Amino acid sequence: MIGELVTGFARSYLAELRAIAAGGDDAIGSITLDNADGVLRRVLQQARLNTRVDLLAAQTTIDNYERRFSLGDGVHEIDDATREKVCAAFADYLHSLPDPTTRMRPVAAGIKDVVLRKGVGIGSAGLPSYNLLLEGHTQALENDVVIYMKQAQVPAVARYVDDERVRSYFRHQGHRTAESQRALQAHADPWLGFTELDGVGQLVAEVSPYAADLDWADVNEPEELAGVLADLGRAVARMHSVADDESSHDLVDYSTEEAVVAVVDADPEAFVGYLVDFGHRYGIRAREDHQLFVDLFRNGRLPGI
Repeated sequence: MIGELVTGFARSYLAELRAIAAGGDDAIGSITLDNADGVLRRVLQQARLNTRVDLLAAQTTIDNYERRFSLGDGVHEIDDATREKVCAAFADYLHSLPDPTTRMRPVAAGIKDVVLRKGVGIGSAGLPSYNLLLEGHTQALENDVVIYMKQAQVPAVARYVDDERVRSYFRHQGHRTAESQRALQAHADPWLGFTELDGVGQLVAEVSPYAADLDWADVNEPEELAGVLADLGRAVARMHSVADDESSHDLVDYSTEEAVVAVVDADPEAFVGYLVDFGHRYGIRAREDHQLFVDLFRNGRLPGI
């Protein structure tokens, strides 16, 4: 079953990549309500129901006619010195936004509140993350904006990258992460940018009120799972296709889809077989690593725990 699912993903990826290579950048579309179905369509429908007002109601309160963050459950106040540093980092971040003509009016850059958040994300677990509440386009309370500023991590693959041109291209991990997201997303968050805090690279972006996650517990039937993976295969192909010479950066100076198709089409079944084999080997390794973690944890062999 796993082999069949990975095969479906790989073939969907190749079919989409070939179509993009043949049609050029005009063929790079988006997965929308018009072309999605099944589980993925339900996720998009759920995202449509979300509102900015709901997000603000969940994370903030109104006191004396002004909106402030709610505290508790991993959300903490900060002292004046920390707030000053975060606000200074925010001011520097504004210069990282790609197109000054698309920036919000000055009222949108006004900071109304700042809090510390802990326990956010997976790769960022344990690292400090700050949420900033900004004035919206107007002074009406329902269009305030929530953005986050969190420490960017070093990717696992970085240890295998020995190209000095790649290493020296980015100022820090915050710059790398922001630039990578812009390259991989057809419509990146307009608030996406980077800054430094205490000399450490930070990623800055909006806490989107329209985000919706795929709940894998809802994917129960093999046909549904196969459909989701086929959609993901197409999505990955589109991500790879926008992250090349047509991106805002000049690090990748060739057409990714044309390069991949030229190599893989020499033996597409070998490519599919490689991904299936990788999937099985990765699964085995993940189970072995999990068992090692459980053994170490239960025997008190993890330092600091």
